[in-house]
Amino acid sequence: MKHATLGTLEVGRIGLGAMGMSTAFTGAGKDDAESIRTIHRALELGVTLLDTAEIYGPFTNEELVGEAIKNRRDGVVLATKFGMISHAGDGPGHLDSSPANIRTALEGFTAAPRDGPRRPLLPASSGSPHPIEETVGALAELVGEGKVRHIGLSEAWVGTIRRAHAVHPSRAPVGVLPVHP
Repeated sequence: MKHATLGTLEVGRIGLGAMGMSTAFTGAGKDDAESIRTIHRALELGVTLLDTAEIYGPFTNEELVGEAIKNRRDGVVLATKFGMISHAGDGPGHLDSSPANIRTALEGFTAAPRDGPRRPLLPASSGSPHPIEETVGALAELVGEGKVRHIGLSEAWVGTIRRAHAVHPSRAPVGVLPVHP
């Protein structure tokens, strides 16, 4: 597997999106054991980027991925998108990338069982009414606190990426992250 180095982040050029493992394209149901086997096989093949999101549950998908990478956390870059759920009472489908909502989402991410410290890469979902500078500023604070290792963007246009980068350099593999539905 070929890798790309972006600043201090090294990641495989091919990642595995886990959305269909717990939501959306599950058909007649979901099979957690098969999903975990799929993640394990991807890791064996050299995949290092696993992509999930708060909205895939919420948090159900992150718990599934967390179980799959239990005792395999080293070398895995876990991308977790947020902002498609407002924790201020509006619920799923209400875009909210405000600083307060980011912290609430991060608390939910860290509640999922994991081995070792939970330090996800957090790409912000696009379309939030909050300015990207405000969102990235809040994420930069989390980086400074050691709660987040890298910041990335999902579904971002060039101008948005430039404005975000001016606040805090993004090291996420923007071109690799799947488009959020």
